[in-house]
Amino acid sequence: MSPKSVALNALGRALRLPPQTTGFTVRRGVSVPMRDGVALLADHYVPDTATPAGTLLARCPYGRGFPFSALFGSVYAARGYHVVFQSVRGTFGSGGEFTPMVNEVADGADTVAWLREQPWFTGSFATIGLSYLGFTQWALLVDPPPELTTAVICVGPHDFNAATWGTGSFALNDFLGWSDAVSHQEDPGFGEFVRRVRSRRGLARTASQVPMGASGRGLLATGAPWWESWVEHSDSDDAFWEPMRLGAALDRVDVPVLLFSGWQDPFLEQSLAQYTRLRDRGVPTALTVGPWTHAHLTTKGAPTVLRESLAWLDTHLAGGAAVPRSPVRAYVNATGWTELPAWPPPMGESVLYLQPAHRLSEDQPDAGTPPSTFTFDPADPTPTIGGRLLSPDAGYRDDSALARRADVVDFTGDPLPADLYVAGSPVVELAHSCDNRFNDVFVRLSEVDGKGRSRNVSDGYVRLTTDSGTVRLELDAVAHRFSAGSRIRILVAGGSHPRFARNLGTDEPPSSGRTMKTATHRVHHGEGGMSRLVLPSGSMPPSGD
Repeated sequence: MSPKSVALNALGRALRLPPQTTGFTVRRGVSVPMRDGVALLADHYVPDTATPAGTLLARCPYGRGFPFSALFGSVYAARGYHVVFQSVRGTFGSGGEFTPMVNEVADGADTVAWLREQPWFTGSFATIGLSYLGFTQWALLVDPPPELTTAVICVGPHDFNAATWGTGSFALNDFLGWSDAVSHQEDPGFGEFVRRVRSRRGLARTASQVPMGASGRGLLATGAPWWESWVEHSDSDDAFWEPMRLGAALDRVDVPVLLFSGWQDPFLEQSLAQYTRLRDRGVPTALTVGPWTHAHLTTKGAPTVLRESLAWLDTHLAGGAAVPRSPVRAYVNATGWTELPAWPPPMGESVLYLQPAHRLSEDQPDAGTPPSTFTFDPADPTPTIGGRLLSPDAGYRDDSALARRADVVDFTGDPLPADLYVAGSPVVELAHSCDNRFNDVFVRLSEVDGKGRSRNVSDGYVRLTTDSGTVRLELDAVAHRFSAGSRIRILVAGGSHPRFARNLGTDEPPSSGRTMKTATHRVHHGEGGMSRLVLPSGSMPPSGD
């Protein structure tokens, strides 16, 4: 047995994967022609079998080496699949210029046209991949080719405009950081550790500067030529975003789709929207959501993703016997995995009112209760702690420090007498006013343990251009157990920077604004309205009953 086979078998046992069925070879740097004469490079993983299980296509901007070569190449080739692992336009030897998202519809279609002419092609294929590799799958599904039998899409957005400007504020940390990393990923000697250190230091420095467009260019230097166009086109209706909005794919796909996401992944809401739209159309769809950040899908979440993907492909591409699974598998934080017939599951409803003196309770405040106030200063913006980020700072974090800040108001309930399970999207209805109509509202749901430590559970964010009214925020979907003895906390602030670009408090364009004005917020408790938290919850874990 070759050293490669020994290593693959060891990896398979460690991840509890089905056994390897064949050896394979790799044809590297295969040229794939596009309609405009550009050639894209791919590695072709060739299984050593006369009866291959099928063909997989993965299209990637991050190179064809480890870990992607293992996650989307060798694992599947060793189980009988031909795999075409392609570098998208302008990356890692592929011709043309890399303009994120813009060319993937045409280039994906041209790749399939090449694929169907190959003498080894098995006649049908599936797509697979995470993040940007997921976007390239939605690009192909805008006009699904007849040979496509299924897709496995992991944390893959279909609408890049919603990912960047969906709250009304630019997702600065994620997409300045991503632009910096991608523009330097092929630099000679630019190792992963060096890249991460440089990126985090550079982001922190750049995020504190204005204007956003020019300061970002200072970090990026000559890289990422798309940066200015992203931050200058803040209107979601702008035609600029049309090539990057692939919602039409959700209405056209008719093959089975397996979706993966994480409760702390930045594209969670898009994955849930994909599931809901496909389910409602009657498309065979399954969804798995784990306790993961974006990066976890290649680390701690990888065993689950690989096992479920192999089982799905065996059924929907290789023609094996159907492997029973529930339509939805969800990880309930502090409890474990649960099987559900649909998302969201049926739950009851708990209502808690935001009270003065930092309280949260089931009782309605008196009508004349005065508001809680705080002032957001864009020169010293409320910092991001944890949450749904692309960066290593993502995920569940101790956010106790936020409640101690003067620019944050917290509302904390009494210790829970019993476990409370929350499954679905919490809603905060905030009776709100502000002395500056240019303001943002950030709301966080946290759990405070018996020692007083707070940990984030779910967030909501919106940019406003009004000085008063009820702000209804649907927070991130969750499946979470609040343990008996813990307390529920709501935090309200005027920002979460640099996850979202701070509101400067003026009507200057976000990309070029320099002037800063403070915003004093009022959260009303009786006088001027009532504010409340609505939880989809119950005393038992979510189920299909």
